[in-house]
Amino acid sequence: MAQTKILVVDDEREIADLVEIYLVSDGYEVFKAGSAQEGFAILDKEDIKLVLLDIMMPGIDGMEMCRRIRRTNNIPIIMLSAKSSDLDKILGLSTGADDYVTKPFNPLELTARVKSQLRRFQELNPGAGQEAPGSRLCVRGLEINKDNHQVTVYGEEVKLTPIEFDILYLLASNPGRVFSTDEIFEKVWNEKVYEANNTVMVHIRRLRSKMKEDTRQDKIITTVWGVGYKIEK
Repeated sequence: MAQTKILVVDDEREIADLVEIYLVSDGYEVFKAGSAQEGFAILDKEDIKLVLLDIMMPGIDGMEMCRRIRRTNNIPIIMLSAKSSDLDKILGLSTGADDYVTKPFNPLELTARVKSQLRRFQELNPGAGQEAPGSRLCVRGLEINKDNHQVTVYGEEVKLTPIEFDILYLLASNPGRVFSTDEIFEKVWNEKVYEANNTVMVHIRRLRSKMKEDTRQDKIITTVWGVGYKIEK
């Protein structure tokens, strides 16, 4: 069986080498790049399934590289950064990243996040095939096909990242139920919330933007102020 290919883009060679050691030991094939330009060249040639991306790099930084990847590709992207403030995390996630890990990090935690993102992406992109019974959800103007990761809003297809898809599917499969940001985080990321963070709000903001909620009077995702989010029946 072919190894899953992961791209590590970081101008700090020691960190890239450390990440490679742990990922290779878990059975992944690792490609390393010291700049965004090198990273784009590898993405063009190899079937990369996940990108670990440093934010602070000379030339094209990680945030700009993430934006460019997102124009054509929905593979998982995990940001790596020494900046740990909430604002920095919000900015990183707003560019299209699926997760944000601060340096210094525990390599075992990082590999666990890699596995989680890959599992989510592979489950939502199983390839062509017959649509399974009950795999399609229809609520309001929204249609979601869980088998092929396809989402349409009032007939217009919307391209989502795996995290965005999971959030939308969670809300749509429980119409009328209000989910707090902590509940969404724990169900989608499969992790406990140990401190207040804006991760869920950032992803929902991006999700609403892709669904063109700002131009629609009849919103699909409703904010219940002080409580959380829901999709009405």
